[in-house]
Amino acid sequence: MAGLIGHGDAFVLRDPAGIRPAFYYYDDEIAVVASERPAIQTSLNIRYFQVKELKPGHALIIKKNGTITEECCKDPVEPSPCSFERIYFSRGTDKDIYLERKKLGELLADKILKAIDYNIENTIFSFIPNTAEVAYLGMLKGLEQKLNEIKSKQINDHLAAGTLNNETLTKIINQEIRSEKLAVKDEKLRTFIADGVSRGQMVSHIYDVTYGIVKNEVDTIVLIDDSIVRGTTLKESIVYILSTLKPKKIIIVSSAPQIRYPDCYGIDMSKMKEFVAFRALVELLEQEGKTELLQEVYNKCMEQEQLPIEQVANQVKYLYDQFTDDQISAKISELITPENIKPEVQVIYQSIEDLHIACPNNKGDWYFSGNYPTPGGMRVVNRAFMNYINNSDQRAY
Repeated sequence: MAGLIGHGDAFVLRDPAGIRPAFYYYDDEIAVVASERPAIQTSLNIRYFQVKELKPGHALIIKKNGTITEECCKDPVEPSPCSFERIYFSRGTDKDIYLERKKLGELLADKILKAIDYNIENTIFSFIPNTAEVAYLGMLKGLEQKLNEIKSKQINDHLAAGTLNNETLTKIINQEIRSEKLAVKDEKLRTFIADGVSRGQMVSHIYDVTYGIVKNEVDTIVLIDDSIVRGTTLKESIVYILSTLKPKKIIIVSSAPQIRYPDCYGIDMSKMKEFVAFRALVELLEQEGKTELLQEVYNKCMEQEQLPIEQVANQVKYLYDQFTDDQISAKISELITPENIKPEVQVIYQSIEDLHIACPNNKGDWYFSGNYPTPGGMRVVNRAFMNYINNSDQRAY
């Protein structure tokens, strides 16, 4: 929150949990505050260490006489900075965010190798959209490290068996990760932040593919994305157009965990029906004959409306607890698969545990875990669910 007072003073304050980011710089002439460090660095041509982070629960107070202080205005609580800022929303040109996004990709290597049955020779790795490129670099690093371990084991096995010769050694050493630019975004459009009508028109024609690289019905395509929210672009554009390359299998990898719950702290993601993970949950409930649980949870949400806000709890978690992460991922794979395409489609998600390893200082994971840092967040998720049941299209806050 920022304000300018009529007599000339100004202030910028940050919430006590540090949910949203805030950075500042000042000297004898100016004071500037922004949500991202690189914006200040680029605008003023200053160094990384010159930009300070505004501490949670503190205010930067700028007096009209030029005096600037950072003062505590509300006692800080357990820190819960938003992790989605690190995954997607903030610029990747920030040093820390860049390294964290690389780590997010690197930590997915084991899951990817298992999904391709360690068949590196017949797998092509790529990324989409451009914001996923840094996670892609990290993924390649992780895969190369794992490939080196595989090469080492193969050499040791041949040595133990007495079968290592120059031809075999050369074949082992020449194994490499096949990385290509397969999906190309032709227009600089960010469909995530477009309204529903505009997105439907945008997603169908903004991607193209590179032809002649994929071995027909032999190669698997592994495409890393920074996050999967709605799944609309995947189904209506990316997966369909990748299928025209005739791969054996298409694997979509998300550097973020499953996005299951709404946000109410500055990112407009408040409608449950738009999350592909929630749609997968509902289909699984129908498939297992458990749809009565939807009404049960709705009733509990209604009861929560009468409680003091400090006592409100996330009731939607109970529905997700009915299924494993893998079951929901498998259903999401079905939902993003266009009709009448031949390749098998699989979705792999980051785990919440590995998210915290990659982004150790940004523990705010309510999008994925449902653990909101404020009671108001708990109330929003329950209201968002009630809106879904009532077929209401309004925001939950």
